[in-house]
Amino acid sequence: MSTSCSRLLLFQVLVLVLVPGVQSYEAPEDQQEDMFSTRACPAFLTFSNAAFLSGVTAELPCLCKPQQSVVWFFRKHQSGAEDTRALTDHHGNRLMDSSHVSHSSDLRSRFSIRLFSLLIFRIRTHDSGLYICGSAHNDYFYGYDVDVQEAKAVSLVTSFSHASLQTFTSYGPWTVCDRCGPPGEQVRIGLCYVHSRLLHVRYRRANQTVASCGSGAVPKALSRLIQSTDGARLEVRPCHVTCPTQAPPPSVSSLSPSEPMRVYYLSHPSGGVVTLDCPGSRPNMAVGWDHGSRPIYRFEGPTGAANRRLMIDAGHHLVFQSAHVHDTGSYFCWLQGRRVAELRLLVYPSLGLGQSETLPHSELMEAVITMVTWYSIMSAVFILLMFCRFLLRYHRDAAGM
Repeated sequence: MSTSCSRLLLFQVLVLVLVPGVQSYEAPEDQQEDMFSTRACPAFLTFSNAAFLSGVTAELPCLCKPQQSVVWFFRKHQSGAEDTRALTDHHGNRLMDSSHVSHSSDLRSRFSIRLFSLLIFRIRTHDSGLYICGSAHNDYFYGYDVDVQEAKAVSLVTSFSHASLQTFTSYGPWTVCDRCGPPGEQVRIGLCYVHSRLLHVRYRRANQTVASCGSGAVPKALSRLIQSTDGARLEVRPCHVTCPTQAPPPSVSSLSPSEPMRVYYLSHPSGGVVTLDCPGSRPNMAVGWDHGSRPIYRFEGPTGAANRRLMIDAGHHLVFQSAHVHDTGSYFCWLQGRRVAELRLLVYPSLGLGQSETLPHSELMEAVITMVTWYSIMSAVFILLMFCRFLLRYHRDAAGM
């Protein structure tokens, strides 16, 4: 019996030694080492410079994570450590649907945490500051120096030079044409940067002598010199692309049934700011908008559109500065040259008490006419039903007699 056991043990040893596949062992995925635990955290907290255009969705990944849950902190530029405030709870799991984000809401209602990354929806200039990834014990591990720049549509590139610094505009590539069939637009974004050897060493980029114009790395004395620069630039040029044969034609009423669009329903009171977001869009994508079959262009850019009630902002959102009842209708958005969604907007009269907005006379008359019309139709239907009921009872009683 012992001889058989010895032979079996010897056979198992030979199998383990001679067969390569048996020697390897891979732990299940839930037991594998956390990818963040192999990345060394910096011994001294520095801030990576990141510049964004106002209106886009900014993503800040936490590149060095503690073993505990991630907590994100925020501090304005030129503020002390005592002004640092937490953006998340101690579990770091605050989530939010970007479709519910208000255009004019506070920073706390415009961010989300996904896989330890901080997402800020429709970021604005006063969101600029220091964003720090840390723990619930106020330990700081990784930081960002975020500079949000307002875009201006210009055609001439200018720069500012001084003995201590030089500003320049760094442009991204042109987007593809935002629609096919009708004339469209292409957009490219240029962000303002400064070149100087006097930048603060705690704010870092690949090139230690370059930072965005609104970065905390720029000393106060130099930041006053570049306040007169134009900042970010949004350039627009016309384009015209023929639709491919397999794509649906540009006519709204003749969409191909094989390529249906998603339909979204939205309602909003009149008088306030209404913002429509194209589903699935990203800051580097080409986005176009149609009101019914009429294209909406931004040739004037945000500078000229500031005096218009309807505009496309730098984040590709369709913004109604003051929504009216007659804005009710279907709006179509194009993504990368293909129409992808229909947004059916209903703007209803804001007649509630305590409203600060005053309803224009034209909208008030339109609202009254609409209410009277529907009341008349419903009354006529009610009277017709009662008359039919009376006739039915009369014939039933006559038959019974």
